[in-house]
Amino acid sequence: MHNEIQPIAGIGAVVFHNDAVLLIKRKNPPYQNEWCIPGGKIQAGETLQQAAEREIWEETGIQIQAGEPVYVFDIIERDSNSKPVLHYVVIDLLAKYIAGEPVARDDASEAAWVGRDTFEERVINETTRKLLANKFQFP
Repeated sequence: MHNEIQPIAGIGAVVFHNDAVLLIKRKNPPYQNEWCIPGGKIQAGETLQQAAEREIWEETGIQIQAGEPVYVFDIIERDSNSKPVLHYVVIDLLAKYIAGEPVARDDASEAAWVGRDTFEERVINETTRKLLANKFQFP
């Protein structure tokens, strides 16, 4: 078939510091204006860890040491005829905080350490919510 979309490999990093998780508010689709785990596209030649470290730096200014995968999911958007128009396969890694303060950069409109006390005040993406609750008992 012609003009078929191909899945795009995406990466994210789950980073905790002082009992808060690093989240960004997305500036662009998918999940525009929702708070999510920061991340982006893997570039050719990057390991998962290199991609996560670069993306988290680009989006938030936070330096991390990326570890192993903790969650994998699809983002599939379809047109009115149910034909896929976008498909990401996203791998979230657990990462260790190294340095920095969150600053919204790249495609983030906001970036913050989100603690248990302010988590419910934000519009948290459903996939992010499930990941944090099921894997980390957060909030």
